[in-house]
Amino acid sequence: MATRTHGQNDALSSLTTTIGALNLAKESTDVTPAKTAFTSASALLTTIKVGSLPVSVDRFPANVL
Repeated sequence: MATRTHGQNDALSSLTTTIGALNLAKESTDVTPAKTAFTSASALLTTIKVGSLPVSVDRFPANVL
């Protein structure tokens, strides 16, 4: 099973905080271009966050790998 380092945990925590702030900003504005920018940035950071999570090979059936 993959393990994360302290630095990786800090990075994931920072990503989570930033994504939350972007979502709050998106909900707080009525300016359409700003909403679009906040949504895009949040989606990009979420993709980075999900891609950086460790994956255990044991979670997938053998035919998937």
